Amino acid sequence: HFTEKNSDMDANELLRKIRRIEIKSRGLSQNIFAGEYHTAFKGRGVIFSEVREYQYGDDIRDIDWNVTARHNRPYVKSYEEERELTVVLLIDVSASRNFGAVGDTKKEVMTEIAATLAFSSIQNNDKVGVIFFSDKVEKFIPPKKGRKHILLIIREILEFQPENAGTDLDVAFQFLNRVIKKRCTAFVLSDFIDSHDYSSSLSISNMKHDVAAIQVYDKRDAKLPDVGLIRVTDIETGQDMWLDTSSKRVRTMYEKEWYSRQQHLSNIVAKSGVDLASIATDEDFVRALLALFKKRSTH
Repeated sequence: HFTEKNSDMDANELLRKIRRIEIKSRGLSQNIFAGEYHTAFKGRGVIFSEVREYQYGDDIRDIDWNVTARHNRPYVKSYEEERELTVVLLIDVSASRNFGAVGDTKKEVMTEIAATLAFSSIQNNDKVGVIFFSDKVEKFIPPKKGRKHILLIIREILEFQPENAGTDLDVAFQFLNRVIKKRCTAFVLSDFIDSHDYSSSLSISNMKHDVAAIQVYDKRDAKLPDVGLIRVTDIETGQDMWLDTSSKRVRTMYEKEWYSRQQHLSNIVAKSGVDLASIATDEDFVRALLALFKKRSTH
């Protein structure tokens, strides 16, 4: 009975969390992102709308010769933008997402960003799907429309327990390329701490689809505090090691490693033609996302 009571409390807490995230992310998507999102992520192209009489300035290549012949005066085909998109969120569920020394954990920030993108999508009548990945594809939720579907996605992001702890972005991009047949808009949410080479599969993904990368990192990923001798654990491999943070050399090497990794990420996304937003866990992600959307609108 005690266990049941606890699970009820857990379920209630989960529902409260989902509701909080829904209220915040729906508010953001309605008030801030809807217009920017619409401009930044255009539809797949144009679709035939109707036939109407030719007007001065119309392109003669659009003349519908069959209708023109029937009416003895020129008619043209008109088109409209095909707005509906398929949006796929690729969400890193490796063990490093649970890290959060400064601000929220990466997982909490990723959840809010994913929810905001998802609600922005359904406001534009787009379908949303999710690929959860570690060093394998852990779960795939096929794209669908509607609030109920978005709430299911948020619940999964909060509750999902991956089988593996590592990270392999190459596996995630290969899965996207194989499973999503029509062109989609794909957002990759990860800390991008990955030793595998994913440059080729990312390039292919961005040729087939429209990919945007969102890096969520903790400032302790970049810089060590001066607090003496500490034991650190790599939460993806479980490997322990001691670090003397009072040593300037150790702190400098740690920072150099971070900058080298960031440079590597910048080079990969630039080569693939993918836009990147880097967001720290203690920063407001709204500004970074708006900057990403604005950057895309100017392409």
